[in-house]
Amino acid sequence: MSRAPWCALVLFLFVAPATAATLNLRWNACLGDGGAVNRSFACDTNDGQQTLVGSFVLPSALQHVSGTEVALDVVLAGSTLPAWWQFKNAGACRQAALTWSTDIPGSAEHCVDWASGQAVGGLAGYKAGAFGPNSARIVGVSAVPLEGLADLGATTEYFAFALVLHHMKTTGNGACAGCRLGACIALRSIKLTTPVAKNDRTLVPAADSQVDHDARRVTWQGGAGVVIPPGREKLECSFSYRERATPLDRLLALY
Repeated sequence: MSRAPWCALVLFLFVAPATAATLNLRWNACLGDGGAVNRSFACDTNDGQQTLVGSFVLPSALQHVSGTEVALDVVLAGSTLPAWWQFKNAGACRQAALTWSTDIPGSAEHCVDWASGQAVGGLAGYKAGAFGPNSARIVGVSAVPLEGLADLGATTEYFAFALVLHHMKTTGNGACAGCRLGACIALRSIKLTTPVAKNDRTLVPAADSQVDHDARRVTWQGGAGVVIPPGREKLECSFSYRERATPLDRLLALY
């Protein structure tokens, strides 16, 4: 008899419970260190990079954290996802231009690396068209060795990741179009893993908190022209959006 149904049942039983927490996303620095909400770029060079910094605050302590699984949503102005925002996948115009880092910004003062410098990780997925032709889902992961398991407390802002957008193929021969378009990027969830799956915790924003919603959302080029069509609330980048989905709805939407 096939073991697949049993595997599916086990995965269902150990889906990490969703916990309302504070999720933060800012350019260049953690929220507590004054990271920026918007990043504007003249799109006139192939050198350099822009960095998004993600962090979180737990509502209660969690012991033996071994890793993170992070999901972000991206929505672009216009009707399609432009070439400049096509990453990772074979044939993408800027395949190598998006990278994942577990290195906390050198200027950090008010946020703490949850992994104390021991985490390794990478960009696990980039799903173009995840919620429509002008959207994408980014997934990144990190983990520490068993001897590096972390006991995390409440109220501390913990650095989780840095997402780096490199400028390559922005201008000149072979340039990928779309850099100047407005975009919205939202930190959707952070799953904290442990050696015991039932103790894993998926962090999502409080459903009724506009402050929490704003803290985990940033714009590119001012977000000009970004429009969320009716019925696409789960894109979570609408500038007038207040979440109506339950934590379970949001969790199941990740799979």
